[in-house]
Amino acid sequence: MPTEREKMLAGAMYEPMDPELVALRARARDLCWDLNATRDSRADERRRLLRELFGTGGDTAWMQPPFYCDYGANIHLGERVFFNFNCVVLDVAEVRIGDFTLFGPSVQIYTATHPMDAMERRHREFARPITIGRDVWVGGAAIICPGATIGDRSVIGAGAVVTRDVPEGVFAAGNPCRVIRPVDG
Repeated sequence: MPTEREKMLAGAMYEPMDPELVALRARARDLCWDLNATRDSRADERRRLLRELFGTGGDTAWMQPPFYCDYGANIHLGERVFFNFNCVVLDVAEVRIGDFTLFGPSVQIYTATHPMDAMERRHREFARPITIGRDVWVGGAAIICPGATIGDRSVIGAGAVVTRDVPEGVFAAGNPCRVIRPVDG
């Protein structure tokens, strides 16, 4: 029988209060707390914490704390990913982010979602992975919803709510987010 963590990562309904999951979230919150308390002058300490927090990519991530996440270990970053102030990643499922992608302040990435049935919602949740390509720029306060994919070189406007896939090489904005036009380069 699969563990609650295995169910969670597979996108199946799982019990979020499972002791293993509670402990993993506590670990991530402790690391975020420590990360958020670092000064810019403590680059070595910040780098160590990023390596420990993220599944992959902490070696080259560029972070402006504060930063918050559920597990950290389910976040996989390419080279030189940048998070501006106050970003949130609910990494219940995997979040994969390509090289040289930039996130403005207060961007929120949500893999977690909940059943529509109220009784089921009391004890279960599930998640859908998010993939964000290379050289993407996500404007401040944008929200990326569960299961969305954003293609390489796309730009997401500030305040956008991405509820479905965005193709590569476009500018997309709005609520819900929609393609506005192609981008050059």
